[in-house]
Amino acid sequence: MLEVLTGNAYMDDINLHYRLLNWRRRIREIRDVRAVRYRERLKRMLRDGDIIRYQGNSDEVGCFVAARPLSKRNRYFEVTIIDTGVRGMIAVGLVPQLYKLDHQPGWLPHSVAFHADDGKLYNGNTVGQQFGPKCCRGDRIGCGISLDSEDGQLTVFFTKNGKEVGSVEIPVSPDALYPAVGMHSLGEEVLLDLHAEWGMEEDDGLMIVDSHEEDWARLHDVKVTGTMLEYVGKGKSIVDVGLAQARRPLNTRFHYYELEITDAGEKCYIALGLARRDYPKNRHPGWSRGSIAYHADDGKLFQGSGVGDAFGPRCFEGDIMGCGIMFPRDYSLDCGGEHAQCVYVRHNFALCLIVCTLCL
Repeated sequence: MLEVLTGNAYMDDINLHYRLLNWRRRIREIRDVRAVRYRERLKRMLRDGDIIRYQGNSDEVGCFVAARPLSKRNRYFEVTIIDTGVRGMIAVGLVPQLYKLDHQPGWLPHSVAFHADDGKLYNGNTVGQQFGPKCCRGDRIGCGISLDSEDGQLTVFFTKNGKEVGSVEIPVSPDALYPAVGMHSLGEEVLLDLHAEWGMEEDDGLMIVDSHEEDWARLHDVKVTGTMLEYVGKGKSIVDVGLAQARRPLNTRFHYYELEITDAGEKCYIALGLARRDYPKNRHPGWSRGSIAYHADDGKLFQGSGVGDAFGPRCFEGDIMGCGIMFPRDYSLDCGGEHAQCVYVRHNFALCLIVCTLCL
């Protein structure tokens, strides 16, 4: 029996089509803005993975500013001194995003930094104040912001080798503060960890961390630490895939989710999308029937096939990827009829993030 679309049904399909187009256009615009906003800046410095080296002539300052600011979600970072070089003039601190890169962190207004060569704190001034011990090769310097800061003031603290050195209160700025590293002599080299964790140890030396494991129905070769998913498999072949599949499917109340790529690995074989509840644990979403996914490494969309179609831009470290369902206005899980059942079956996917072992 042929089904004849009414004029209203036809117009609903057209409107849904244009809503999808507008949504994709908006996502592209947001990505373009973020691509400019979330970009690290450096001068007279060379970054090789997590290693940062001074590339000047010791007469000029080199400075690195991270792509993303500290926040309540990510409020601490660390720098390990690999080599102090000639003078060990290494500074670790926080600066505005558009900080002048020929100045050490802490020298200019709205910046603060702990300097390894003299153990002084520089707080928006080229004259420092005695603050803590000097640091040398092998020392680990940390910088973070406190969550219990008072209104109008922000508490910035510094650590050495995991122990707090001290803190300082600075006026809250309308601009966010970004992790920064400064250097000023030949041979200086550090290891940067923008995702370091900090917490005061309890008397028993243990910290209670909410693992959020109850949010996931299936975890295969993926470790959950808070909201962080980390691949822990072998990573020797293309079938070595890690799977994290949520316990609950998307629905009309919770129809969207997103993730941030904190480490792209070697090839960024990261995919997110929707998959049936019993999806194979060693297959990327989109490769097998009953799934659809956007793949970060090539920007392709896979719909139940190992061959993808060009869909969007490739994604890299710092990018935020999202996936959601645009339900029709008349969509209801309780309505009867064959059409309603078909829609429900079509959309009753659990959100799914699969990370290939070869990339992490």
